[in-house]
Amino acid sequence: MAEPFKNLIHVGTVDAAARHLQRHGAAFDAARFRRLASQGLEALEFKARAQHLATALEATLPADFAAACDMIEAALTPVRGDEELADLHARDDGLAGWVVWPLTEFVARRGLGEPERALAALHALTQRFSAEWAIRPFIERHPALAFETLARWSRDPSAHVRRLVSEGSRPRLPWGLQLRGLIADPSPTLPLLEALQDDPSEYVRRSVANHLNDIAKDHPGLVADWLERHLPGAPPARRALLRHASRTLIKRGDARVLKAWGLGKPFAGEAALRITPRRLVLGGSLTLALELRSIARRTQTLVIDYAVHHVKASGATAPKVFKGWNLSLAPGEALTLTKRHAVKPITTRRYHAGRHAVDVRINGAVCAEAFFDLKV
Repeated sequence: MAEPFKNLIHVGTVDAAARHLQRHGAAFDAARFRRLASQGLEALEFKARAQHLATALEATLPADFAAACDMIEAALTPVRGDEELADLHARDDGLAGWVVWPLTEFVARRGLGEPERALAALHALTQRFSAEWAIRPFIERHPALAFETLARWSRDPSAHVRRLVSEGSRPRLPWGLQLRGLIADPSPTLPLLEALQDDPSEYVRRSVANHLNDIAKDHPGLVADWLERHLPGAPPARRALLRHASRTLIKRGDARVLKAWGLGKPFAGEAALRITPRRLVLGGSLTLALELRSIARRTQTLVIDYAVHHVKASGATAPKVFKGWNLSLAPGEALTLTKRHAVKPITTRRYHAGRHAVDVRINGAVCAEAFFDLKV
């Protein structure tokens, strides 16, 4: 069984932070920090552990915010410039990796009154972990300064800093404060994304794709406009970015986005969906078998997704779209595609008993449907 994510922050994390902060601040009460940070830590979930350590930092770092930032920055590992964030961890020469998350949270809590110094600290911290969650209160509270800083950082030598420009300003970043102003109007981030979409780092480009996909959920026309401007003649790396950015709108069958990818034509042929078993107990898996037969005279490029219409407590249903297949179907060709779909309890969805519909969407249009009965 995989180790729970929450265990990435543990008593060893507390000890590492205490040792390195004390090395660079003689007045830092490492013993008190260890006591406060360790008390009740094991009972907390992942994000709560980072916040718990940040609270202990607030109680023990200098009251002078600039002095506290000086101590934090001095305690960090030296930057080489080629590090993968996933490989970073606390070492003998300083702090990096998950231990840095509580440090960024401290800066976000205490630095809103001194945003210039706080942003400088986040610039250092994001090169040892990520400040994507911590920068969001500054975007909300000090937007002019934040966007001026992000524009400058979009040209930073560090890929970690350039990624922060995109990731930290995503309107709907998971685990992060929702930036409601940018959900309503994402235009302030568009120049940043344009500057970064051809970044040499795939790590940065992936963030740009996810940012555009966030925007697509609220402003599909804006992302369709983006594709019409930036897809024609795009180099392979940008095409991959834009395809990932289009995933939500392709699943929705957005006509302009499908057309931009050459997928606007409806499927010419026959489609039939079979589901087994037809009666399922929660925790089991379904097998979807999709039979296709082309009646077209030319090869068809098909993007195939499927939607499960989950029964809600009220008895109504709500569809959730899942990725299916991307393929080319030759003239007259017939084939059967199969996929297993688990119906298991997850934290983000509550299942209810009843008849669930499953529909198949080919190039955005529903072409086949079947049902199964779920017992909870």
